[in-house]
Amino acid sequence: MKSGFISIVGRPNTGKSTLLNTIINEHIAIVSDVAGTTRNTIQGVYHDKDTQIVFVDTPGIAKATDRLGKHLNKQSYEAFQDIDAILFVVDASAGLGRGDKFIMEALRHNNVPVILVLNKIDRLTKEGILNAINTYKDLFDFADIIPISALRKDNIERLIEITKKYLKDTIKYYDDDTITNSDKFFMIQELVREKILNLTNDEVPHSITCTLTQYNEKSNVIEISVDIIVSRDALKRIIIGKQGSMLKTIGTQARMDIEHLLGKQVYLELFVKTVKNWRNKEKYLVELGFDEH
Repeated sequence: MKSGFISIVGRPNTGKSTLLNTIINEHIAIVSDVAGTTRNTIQGVYHDKDTQIVFVDTPGIAKATDRLGKHLNKQSYEAFQDIDAILFVVDASAGLGRGDKFIMEALRHNNVPVILVLNKIDRLTKEGILNAINTYKDLFDFADIIPISALRKDNIERLIEITKKYLKDTIKYYDDDTITNSDKFFMIQELVREKILNLTNDEVPHSITCTLTQYNEKSNVIEISVDIIVSRDALKRIIIGKQGSMLKTIGTQARMDIEHLLGKQVYLELFVKTVKNWRNKEKYLVELGFDEH
């Protein structure tokens, strides 16, 4: 058996979480069109008959404007360490950006093979794909370059085969039925946040977070309460919606995914709370798992 760890890095909104979900073939990382959706380092475990690959999805790296942003960048940089290779995911349809150059500079200081993953090629012509390859190939000494569409699952099997070349271990890190290191409590919070981002897509994800406040499993139902924490009262009104309509839709969609996750009927209650400037308050960052110490 071959095994190892592969980090997935890139600037926000390049499709890293979609790629992880596609590789694992399960919804383990939340996805939205809003930049910066991923907040925690999430491991997805790929298995086949002779391989186990632990893919590490990271928050998008961007210029930090608050303490939360600094925590997110710190998590991403730490994911460069003790791994076998890095998948550097770029949005090939958007072209080379300053964020891509910033990350490449950071990657130069790591003695780890970097595979360039040109995502979203379904938006490009064949000529556009070739142009994207030519744009990036001379900027960094990439170990491999592979164009894919994570959304349409194009070239994913080839990407997995390429990553196998860099695996160095023979240890089985997880049982065969394990697909992520994230526990169910974390995933419940994230599924609620995903619905908020997708249904209120005018707002940025750093303004919203979710915390699980009750998990009570009974014989026929699981009672769950989640607090939705926002930084401004205006956001609270948007999430609640007219006569509570938006909050009801968020709850209905989240409950369906949570029931799929837990395999049991769920009674879900959502509460929206305003905590001004929570992104700079260490208390909330620690509770959410962003502990510097």
